[in-house]
Amino acid sequence: MARVALFTDEPVLATGFTTTLASAPGLELVSVVQDPERLLALLEEAQPDIAVIDLIPEINFSLLAQIHRQAPECRLVLWTRAITMELAYQVMELGVRGILKKTLPPELVVKCLTKVAEGELWFDKSLTASFLTARTVTLTNRESQLVILLAQGLKNKEIAHALNISEGTVKVYLSRLFQKVGVKDRFELALYGLRNLQNLQALGAPTGELLPVQPSGRSRSVRYQPLRTLVLERPAAMRKPAVFENHAGPAFAIGNQTL
Repeated sequence: MARVALFTDEPVLATGFTTTLASAPGLELVSVVQDPERLLALLEEAQPDIAVIDLIPEINFSLLAQIHRQAPECRLVLWTRAITMELAYQVMELGVRGILKKTLPPELVVKCLTKVAEGELWFDKSLTASFLTARTVTLTNRESQLVILLAQGLKNKEIAHALNISEGTVKVYLSRLFQKVGVKDRFELALYGLRNLQNLQALGAPTGELLPVQPSGRSRSVRYQPLRTLVLERPAAMRKPAVFENHAGPAFAIGNQTL
């Protein structure tokens, strides 16, 4: 029997979820909490196998990271209306094993939680289709700094000042980074960086150190936000059609199918 805990600040959703799990075989709802500040205490007290978390603005990157550290065995399922592919990749590193759409019918909610309890991953079909057309690039700390500063529109001279390196070194780093990521120029790399950065900021990811910049005779500082992974969606011309089939064993559960 998988023990499930729910966090949501909407009483109507909590009532519907409670009713859904009341008749679900193999699932037991052990607790419901409506206050984000009580969420960590709930996980420690109830020690559920699965925590379904309503992705409201108060649920941020730092809180999810703290939950993952405090309850590493608990499988997290985010309950949301929409989520981007980039953000989905990032939260998977924080223990999220399922992303549950609020528009799903009760039987698919039960199936999602059942699959997650069995050790599988569950994502919406459209989100998983995006996963199949994307790739990830792991960035070093220096590469992360370059991508973030580039995404903020800084020129090579400004980047060199911020990182305390020569402008020539910046050019060498960027050339290697273009090849590693597979982009043709700084504009394309900046777009990828900006899109990934916006998704982290949307979840309230912690910011890093302040880096000094001195453009055109005036000084300012920019906040460097670490970006460990760059998620890239392949161009449409490079995509392969997704083929879905059912098979036994751990898998990506996509909506009501298994990949």
